[in-house]
Amino acid sequence: MTYRAPVRDQTFILRDVLNLEAYADLPGFEDAGIDTVEQVLEEGARFCEEVLAPLNAVGDKEGCHWSADHTVRTPKGFKQAFDKMVEAGWPALMADPAYGGQGLPAVVATAFQEMISAANMAFGMYPGLTAGAYAAIHTGGTDEQKALYLPKMGAAKWGGTMNLTEPQCGTDLGLLRTKAVPAGDGTYRISGQKIWISAGEHDLTENIVHLVLARIEGAPAGVKGISLFIVPKFLPDADGNPGERNKLACVGLEEKMGIHGNATCVMAYDEAKGWLLGEENAGLKLMFVMMNEARLGVGVQGLAQGEAAYQQAVGFARDRLQGRSLTGPKNADGPADPIIVHPDVRRMLMDSRAILEGGRAFMLWTSLHGDLARLSPDEAVREKANDYMGLMTPVVKAYLTDKGFKIASDSMQVHGGSGFTEHFPASQYLRDSRITLIYEGTNGIQALDLVGRKLAAKGGRAVMSFFTEIDAFVSENAADDALTPFVTGLKDVKDKLQDATMWLMQNGLADPDNAGAASTDYLHLFGLTALSYMWAKLAKAAHARIAAGDTDPFYANKLVVGRYFLERLLPDAGAHLTKLKTGASLLMTLPADAF
Repeated sequence: MTYRAPVRDQTFILRDVLNLEAYADLPGFEDAGIDTVEQVLEEGARFCEEVLAPLNAVGDKEGCHWSADHTVRTPKGFKQAFDKMVEAGWPALMADPAYGGQGLPAVVATAFQEMISAANMAFGMYPGLTAGAYAAIHTGGTDEQKALYLPKMGAAKWGGTMNLTEPQCGTDLGLLRTKAVPAGDGTYRISGQKIWISAGEHDLTENIVHLVLARIEGAPAGVKGISLFIVPKFLPDADGNPGERNKLACVGLEEKMGIHGNATCVMAYDEAKGWLLGEENAGLKLMFVMMNEARLGVGVQGLAQGEAAYQQAVGFARDRLQGRSLTGPKNADGPADPIIVHPDVRRMLMDSRAILEGGRAFMLWTSLHGDLARLSPDEAVREKANDYMGLMTPVVKAYLTDKGFKIASDSMQVHGGSGFTEHFPASQYLRDSRITLIYEGTNGIQALDLVGRKLAAKGGRAVMSFFTEIDAFVSENAADDALTPFVTGLKDVKDKLQDATMWLMQNGLADPDNAGAASTDYLHLFGLTALSYMWAKLAKAAHARIAAGDTDPFYANKLVVGRYFLERLLPDAGAHLTKLKTGASLLMTLPADAF
């Protein structure tokens, strides 16, 4: 079975749940009528299904090839596919029109990003990293830097990276040693080593623009002394074209569990020429622009890998004959029934589908708030949207990747022994998806960020706004009998999340270990609340379609999956609340040498 992009589901969410056309007065949205968006997504689906998906297994089996001259060759077919992508203009979908981009809303680009990540995650990382670097330069660059780099990076003719991690420091960037020495001409000489640099070297673009965190001589210790630099592989000449080779090199590739088609590089900088991006000692703030963009993108990857794995599992379950149905043969003329008749196989498939469809709505809803934060003329709308982006980013990243990996694991289980072999794609989806729980800040770090920083930010304004929005939805729809199960479930889980929030505020301050111990359960409770809200909105939209006389089974099926979420997945909220309230005492009791 080949991957099929979920255009129908994406269009339903954009049209009926998010009401995309209500924002037609915002920049970029005027060209994003739902008919146009559907055509864009259908064309994007065709590209991902026909060009990228066939290369997924190729990239996994062949991997990238490093040579002693420090060059990297991507897997067979990647370069040709990349050229087709650039020619068709897909990387420029949401890039700024002032620099040659198409300027479509981020929510539309996110839908396409899901397709590309599902069809070929390793390939999709190349333009994905470039988009993050583009965002940082767009936010903090000078007019000259923007004019030089953004047109080429927006079109993906030049690649981009983010260089944070070093051998001695990952999450704790205050320990980094890469140094920057002023050259006296407005540039700096960058020296140091960076590891785990995705897309750090490859043969897909004519230049690669590295954004490198480094410490200027004499800068304060810790994170307060970190600056961000633009360090291109080839120094742009007077005409803005790649010129002299800079003093940097990929000195090796990591051997990884998955995403073999993406080059994960060890980068060495030896007095490489760089330009300060933004202000001195303020590099971390700009790097967070990239990191937040990347964290949302990783959440998309988690969902996308889950979707691709689920599709394979469904295809296998329909075809694989094994045993008989507990209620009598369903394939009487055959030697056995397809395994999709078995309740436990159905459990895994329905768990997956309920998370995927609710998670897709959550992902696009969050992305729409990113658009509103940038584009709305209403200050109150921008403020709320900015608050939501800060609050939801760790939830999107961690919850969707945790669940995406679980779906990939269940997909392998549906395949049985076949899934553990390389004859089927289940193994690749499991291996590729595993990194999403780790990079751009492990999911444990995301949970700590949520409870330690995001909840308390601005006096808790963001989470209180979210509670208020849910309360309003519950109140507005309480009298609708068709929505009663969804409204009741949403109110109950929101009350649990509010209870957990108050517990954290009281007990986390008294003992910070309590907040750390509760953080992962709190994040998962938050994820269930967010998906419950999305399922209530999905159900409302589906009921409206049915009430209007639409007999397409898509809508009735949507309601069945939503009820399954309420009855089989939402009860986990109570367990998360109970566990987080146990605090840190038992977690921290054993001495380290007792482990």
